Order: sequence, then structure tokens, then C-alpha cells
Amino acid sequence: MAKTINSRKQKGRKLQQFVRDIVLKLFPELTIRDVVSIPMGVPGADVQLSEAASKLFPYSVECKNQEKLNIWTALKEAEGINRDLTPILVFKRNRSKVYCCLTFDDFIKLIKK
Repeated sequence: MAKTINSRKQKGRKLQQFVRDIVLKLFPELTIRDVVSIPMGVPGADVQLSEAASKLFPYSVECKNQEKLNIWTALKEAEGINRDLTPILVFKRNRSKVYCCLTFDDFIKLIKK
């Protein structure tokens, strides 16, 4: 378990960078300036998107890398970030897979495409 503030922040930063790297792989026309992992404590999405990136990946990403996650608090945080983009919560804990949470309506829209 991460015991210091710095080690906790590092865990979160690694998850943000993981998401950033996946988005960049999915859309090779984007650059590292289009998809940016934001430092802890800065308000807004954990993965900041340029206008071009948000057209290709229309999601506002909140990342949580915690052993005990209050899902409702995290979802509220994700929903309050950017009203123009679909909020998603990306989360994991030590030695687990990475999961993504979004509203059921948004999930249905996604699979209908």
C-alpha cells in the first residue's frame, strides 16, 4: 500500500499516463500535446484533451488508483469536470485490471455506434 503522499500521487500519475498512452496509440494522428496527463491538485480532468483530441475521444477522464474507492464520490467528481464531454471514471487498485465506469445511457450509445 502506498504510505506517503508522494507514493500515492505516483500511483495516480501512472494510471493517468497509462490512459494517455492508450489514447495516443488509438489515435496516431494525435501528439503528446493533444493528450496530457495533468499533475495532481490541478482542477479539471486528469487527462486533458486538445480540441482535436476531444473530437476523436469525447470523454472527460477521472482516474483513481486506490485500494478503497468511494465510487459515488469519484463519479460525482468525474461528472463535474466538463459538461461537453462524456464523463468516465477509470480506476484500479494494486494488482488488478484497469476498469472504466460510465452511465448506462452512455454505454448504450457507445455500443450502438
